[in-house]
Amino acid sequence: MAKIKKMFTRILPTYSYIPLVVMIVFNSIAYFGTRLFTSDMAHHTMYTKLDSIIPLCPAFISVYILAYVQWILGYGLIARENRYVFKWIVVGELIAKAMACVCFVVFPTTIERPEIVSTDLWSTLTDIVYRNDAPDNLFPSVHCLESWVCFRGAIYLTKPGKWYKYVCLIFTLMVFASTVLVKQHVVLDIVGAVCFVEIGLFISRKICKLNGHAYI
Repeated sequence: MAKIKKMFTRILPTYSYIPLVVMIVFNSIAYFGTRLFTSDMAHHTMYTKLDSIIPLCPAFISVYILAYVQWILGYGLIARENRYVFKWIVVGELIAKAMACVCFVVFPTTIERPEIVSTDLWSTLTDIVYRNDAPDNLFPSVHCLESWVCFRGAIYLTKPGKWYKYVCLIFTLMVFASTVLVKQHVVLDIVGAVCFVEIGLFISRKICKLNGHAYI
């Protein structure tokens, strides 16, 4: 038992265990729990002219799926940096997610997704995502929200090296692109995600009293 605990401690500091579990639980509540209240409500579309000219590119489903890897790695590295950056990011993410919950319930959104007729690998994966992920709870995009949080945290990381923040930014922008190129979201969902994160991190800085702190 002691060896297992020591192994986990090497991967993640003990102060990060409970906050990470809370984030995972709250994410499930935000994304799945809100559907209990909105399933019978009228859903709105935020489709714009820009969305109408963006083509369907099933190959980007690879980026969409790999975003989950980015989140695991991103939050893990943030947790390992120091408790100050970690606290700021976690509180900010929870605030942003709480605001997203309100939007999901007060202004439920949907999108009309194209029919997948091709049978190549990427099209098949896209169809699987479509069948397992209902086209609702779209504004703001949770995919974009989590990836932007990872990037904002990456800016303040020193242990991975300077290269990491640039790689994280590039991949985050690719995640943004993937959400509209596989027709899971519209452009305004991306804008909303970035705004919600920035508001969440701003409030978190005040709550955690980190203004002027050496780490942030």
